Order: sequence, then structure tokens, then C-alpha cells
Amino acid sequence: MAAVAARVTDRRLLRLIRNYLTAGVLDNGLFEDSREGTPQGGPLSPLLSNLVLDELDCELKRRGHRFVRYADDCNIYVRSEKAGRRIMESLTRFIERRLKLQINAEKSAVARPSHRTFLGFTVRNEPEFRRCIADKAIIRFKHRVRELTRRHRGITLERMIREMVSYLRGWAGYFGFSQWRELQSLDSWIRRRIRCVVWVQWKTRGRRYHELRRLGVPGPAASEAVFSPKGPWRMSFTNAMHRAFTNARFKRLGLLPMEKLVDA
Repeated sequence: MAAVAARVTDRRLLRLIRNYLTAGVLDNGLFEDSREGTPQGGPLSPLLSNLVLDELDCELKRRGHRFVRYADDCNIYVRSEKAGRRIMESLTRFIERRLKLQINAEKSAVARPSHRTFLGFTVRNEPEFRRCIADKAIIRFKHRVRELTRRHRGITLERMIREMVSYLRGWAGYFGFSQWRELQSLDSWIRRRIRCVVWVQWKTRGRRYHELRRLGVPGPAASEAVFSPKGPWRMSFTNAMHRAFTNARFKRLGLLPMEKLVDA
């Protein structure tokens, strides 16, 4: 609050920020007083981070370091691991003694850029694909898609795709800053997930044969698929299911490649 008051003179705004910070929280239905910090995920957190850590930015510039910071997430780039460890110790002292803040030791490390993430991205030493989506972001994405494409949700394919596209548009809008290799691979994986769901929803051999024929699959290929001992996930990769649900058909159902969703 002292750092805010040094820049803000409006007492009403200062009072509002203080009330926001001391409003308390509910933990499993029980009220607890706010003793420190800002509410997790609140809009005030990154704003106050920028204000308090402005002094850190000035210190890094004064030392001539190359760095990037967003709210309380900061990467500093040096030439060697030895230099990184020296700077880590120096800045830890500066942050804890000068700014009175505590470093998160679990999330802090000295490592190559390809081993670290920043806002869901990582940088790799590849000429064509340097800016990539971090592995953890991919894992979270797949977990969410699996939830949206559960085999027994009991909703129509059209509704499932509408919900999927709503999520994909926001995700691709953020991670579209990456280069396209991951997005294309994820598009293929999503289509396979949906083919798997459709195969399960058809349930019986008679229904599966009828639907495959209706979607233009020749009789012998449809019969081979229907009597196959493979499970749903392996069936989603067969020639019959690819012919029934082509990329063009997915497009007609509203499922565009994520690269197109970014452009839209």
C-alpha cells in the first residue's frame, strides 16, 4: 500500500484497494481473514505485481541484463550456468531484502530456455520451430479435451463440437503465437477423439454398419470395421472411420483447424 500511495493520491481509490486486500476469503465454507497477498487469480494481483516489481525492472536494466517479465513471472537470460547461479543469488538478496518479497524456490531455477516455460511457452534451439507451446500447457489442453469428449456424455455430436470449438477458439487465440507444428498435431488428435466417441455412440454392429454406409463407406470396408475386434480408440484410426469422417465433414460440422480459428 505504501508503493501504491507513492503513485496514487486519490484516497477513495486507496481505500478501495485496501478493502479488496483485506476482504477475507472463504475456505471450505469458513471465513478467514486476509493476512497477506492478493486473492489468487484476482485482477488486482498482476497490477500490483507490476507496481511493486517496477523497481526490479529498473535494477535489471541498470545491470544490463536481458529479461522478460509478466506480473510475478520473470525470466533472465545469461550466457552460462555459472552466471545464472551468481545472478540468482544476487537477485534473491535484492528481492528479499530490498523489496521485502519472498522468492518461490520451487518454481525458480537456473536452466536452459528449452527446459523452462514462460506463460505457457518455451524456446527451443531449432531454426524453424523456436517458439513452442510448453509441455505442461499441452497436458492441460488434452485433459480438458478429454473431458469435453467423454464417450458417455449423452449429448449429440453437434453439441459436443460446439462446446469444443468454443474452447479451441480461446486456446488457439492465445497459443496461436506459437509456430504451427503443435497445433496441426493437436487438430489430428482431436478428430481422432471425436471419431472414437462416434464409434461408441453407435453401439451396435447393425447401427455402425448402417451409419458407415450412409456416410459413403463401401460395403466390404464397413463390414470389416463392424466385425473388427479392435477397441474404440484403435477403430478411430481405421480407414473406414477416416472415410466416414473426413476433414471436410468435420469442417461442415463446424470443427475447423485451430489455425483457421485464430484467423477467424
